[in-house]
Amino acid sequence: MLSTTAIDTVVRAALDEDAPWGDLTSEVLIPADATATARLVAREPGVFSGGAVFGSAFRLTDPTITVTLFTSDGAPFATGDVLAEVTGSARGILQAERIGLNFVQRMSGIATLTARYVTETAGTRARIVDTRKTTPGLRAFERAAVRDGGGHNHRFSLSDAVMAKDNHLAILQSGGLGLTEALLLVRDRISHTTHLEVEVDRIDQIEAVLAARVDTIMLDNFGPEQLADGVRLVAGRAIVEASGGVNLDTVRAIAASGVDVISVGALTHSVRSLDLGLDVVVVAGTELDGAIRN
Repeated sequence: MLSTTAIDTVVRAALDEDAPWGDLTSEVLIPADATATARLVAREPGVFSGGAVFGSAFRLTDPTITVTLFTSDGAPFATGDVLAEVTGSARGILQAERIGLNFVQRMSGIATLTARYVTETAGTRARIVDTRKTTPGLRAFERAAVRDGGGHNHRFSLSDAVMAKDNHLAILQSGGLGLTEALLLVRDRISHTTHLEVEVDRIDQIEAVLAARVDTIMLDNFGPEQLADGVRLVAGRAIVEASGGVNLDTVRAIAASGVDVISVGALTHSVRSLDLGLDVVVVAGTELDGAIRN
């Protein structure tokens, strides 16, 4: 779960970037006492994510603004659905609008795409997971959105697990060590509670990697038939992860190979934000009323 502190830290930085000295347009056009109600409306179907982040943008701009969510994170919605309502200072709503929308549109886009991958793999043992290919500074938001879409998270950071990929192995083996020997050195250096994952790009590497008692073996850029061969060869001695070449056209066949995990960088690195709009439906205020009458 995202903490309020984590959310507010990122949202505050975004608000400061967008209005470092206030919202000049609203300050010169909108009376200070004007109030408004605006609705967050879906202009296409999807899966909702980022409700607390959306609310934070308005709360940090003006604590008197109230945000009422009508849809929970992880819930599907249809075109035209009202997802939330915002009430309070018109200036504050206009100032926070773009930041609130930017976050909720992107997070809902990630959740929606993730849900499509999860649907494609239904009935298989494979779980859909994200990668570290996230927007710098927004990883916690984007990974929460993956969970809202029914997916799972890979290691959060480089500090969370040992994951030896091709470049790591190339450096390790440059001193003349064999693959198993090099990985056994790694195993000896880490705690028994630390997860060890190793990437392979050829099926003939699998036995040498398994001999080092790894926890997860990643089969990188294997086709579905090669993946099935790899799963049979591993035979339950490690978790099998498939990576590379994964998209909505290929993920079903990859899942059918029997792998345990499918990592999908596209969930976060090339997702399209959903089309959500914030529509003002009520405006009030003594100064504004007088301006309208005149």
